[in-house]
Amino acid sequence: MSRVAIITARGGSKRIPRKNIKEFCGKPIIAYSIEAALESGLFEEVMVSTEDEEIAEIAKKYGAKVPFMRSDETAGDHTATVDVILEVLRDYKERGQEFDTACCIYPTAPFVTAEKLIKAQKKLEEMSADALVPVVRFSFPPQRCFIIEEEMLRYKWKENEFKRSQDLEPFYHDAGQFYILKTETVFEKHTLVPENTIPFVLDEMEVQDIDNYEDWKIAEVKYERMSHS
Repeated sequence: MSRVAIITARGGSKRIPRKNIKEFCGKPIIAYSIEAALESGLFEEVMVSTEDEEIAEIAKKYGAKVPFMRSDETAGDHTATVDVILEVLRDYKERGQEFDTACCIYPTAPFVTAEKLIKAQKKLEEMSADALVPVVRFSFPPQRCFIIEEEMLRYKWKENEFKRSQDLEPFYHDAGQFYILKTETVFEKHTLVPENTIPFVLDEMEVQDIDNYEDWKIAEVKYERMSHS
């Protein structure tokens, strides 16, 4: 089975400028994704998809390949991740190289490790799934959330007011770290979550969405703790 790791790292970032190459605990944050992919030994190719020359140079410094640059069409703020993956797979195909599976890793995912990638790939193959998505459980049950109506606090679902947390169905959300996909399915369905998708459940301490500077600081604290545990 041939596999490619695609690290999606465009140059633009408004809330945290140059986010994908900003220093995180001693090195550019993209380096963690590259190193995890390389150390896993899973991939024939570990590549970075970017339109940015500086990102491309840093990616190559840490061992990734940048065989071609991302197009202007997929470098915008509103481009879907699946469109970036499809572009990369088509560009490889034009060069005569095809893969059975693609692992899309985000460049701001320092909690991704070689061990996680290996376990996830093994699970995908054992369960004959078309895709795998890392998820994390919501720390508070969304069924008991509030809304604000006319400046007043209300339960969104009043019927859940007195239900115990353990009696409510667990809800999960995308951990925002990586996806493993069968390339045939990506081309056919154009989605990261086709029907035959399995979960890879992560602990909350190993997940942190990084959208602003406060998130960044929390992620560094979590990473330092994980590194010394």
